[in-house]
Amino acid sequence: MKKLAIFAVSALVTMGIAQAQEDAASMSELLNQIEQGQARDSQEAREREARFSEQRNQQQSLLNQSRTERSRQENTSQRLERLFNDNQQRIIDARAQLDERLGALKELFGVLQTVSGDAQGRFNTSLTNIQFPDREEFLVALGSKMAGASSLASIEEIEQLWYELQREVTESGKIVRFPLSITRADGEVITTDVVRVGTFNIVMEDGYLQYNGTTGNVSELQRQPEQGRYTNSTADMVSTSSGPVTFGLDGTRGGILALLVESPTIKDRINQGGIVGYCIISLGIVGLLIAVVRWIGLSNAARKVNAQLKSDTASTDNPLGRVLAAYEANQEADTETIELKLSEAALKEMPDLTKGVLFIKVISVVAPLMGLLGTVTGMIKTFQVITLYGAGDPKMMAGGISQALMTTVLGLCVAIPMVLIHTLVSGQSRKIVNILQSQSAGMVAAHSEKHG
Repeated sequence: MKKLAIFAVSALVTMGIAQAQEDAASMSELLNQIEQGQARDSQEAREREARFSEQRNQQQSLLNQSRTERSRQENTSQRLERLFNDNQQRIIDARAQLDERLGALKELFGVLQTVSGDAQGRFNTSLTNIQFPDREEFLVALGSKMAGASSLASIEEIEQLWYELQREVTESGKIVRFPLSITRADGEVITTDVVRVGTFNIVMEDGYLQYNGTTGNVSELQRQPEQGRYTNSTADMVSTSSGPVTFGLDGTRGGILALLVESPTIKDRINQGGIVGYCIISLGIVGLLIAVVRWIGLSNAARKVNAQLKSDTASTDNPLGRVLAAYEANQEADTETIELKLSEAALKEMPDLTKGVLFIKVISVVAPLMGLLGTVTGMIKTFQVITLYGAGDPKMMAGGISQALMTTVLGLCVAIPMVLIHTLVSGQSRKIVNILQSQSAGMVAAHSEKHG
């Protein structure tokens, strides 16, 4: 046991000594490593210091260069500023000298600029621009030149301006025919002969044309004037090569033509009346037919009655003849019976003589009342629209009122002729009735004298 303990102690001592030797070796190595690291760090520090010194020298050099460049730029700026001021003064002196030398010619710039601008605006909307579209470029260039007032217009430019103005005046008095591509109302592009009447109108065989100065296109009016004499005159103008021609000239260069185009046609006005308007027109047509039939019948009856007055033989083909026949059939009767028989015969003729006259009178009274009805209903609709959308648009109100009043116009157009026709027809009827009554009274008087 002691030996074991001694062995253990000896082992521990041996291990301690070995560990101490190993520690000593490690510390030496560590020391060497530290010394080597210090040497390496010192070397790196010296290298960094050297690089920093080098960079500092470079930065200083750059700083010096920048300061030198700044000084140079400041000197350049001062020099340019002095040069700018000198140039400004030279410009002022040059302008003053230019104004002094130009003198009265300065007014020429304004005159030429104004004239060229006015001419350009006028030519753009002129019909002559269709044939001479290249003059716009010259006028624009001249106007720009005069606006700058940097140089005088040349004699050639002034003469060219005068020439264009004179040509416009000359062409305004000419009637020229030439082929041109136009756009029809349906969008089709065709080439046809057109006639330019001065600066007022341009037409083709089918009607009037319009020129758009913005696009430079010539197109057919979407709607031609209603009056046939205007459209017929365009065909005459295109087809005639010489001699006078009756032509509808618009001296306002499209103003009157636009009003004629926009004005509603008779069909449009009738359509404005609506159902009430159609009813009024129907009544008028019916009344007119009845009046024509009755006038023809009464005229024939009047002619036969006049012939019967000249004849001693009673004819049954006319009212008076039938009354005379009734008298001849009852000649032997007493006066009272004769009077009754003649009154009966005359009364039998009255329905045929007055037939349809009352209906014509009724139409003459009903037609304006129906027109008033249509006007009232139309005004109600107009006020409803005003209630919904307000009265800010006078055109909308005027259009609605115009449509409402159209039925009244139709009613009056029917009533006035019906009143005149009723007067004529009823007058013709009363004339025949008076003849019958006078002849009956005469025959009664003659029979009374004869038989006491």
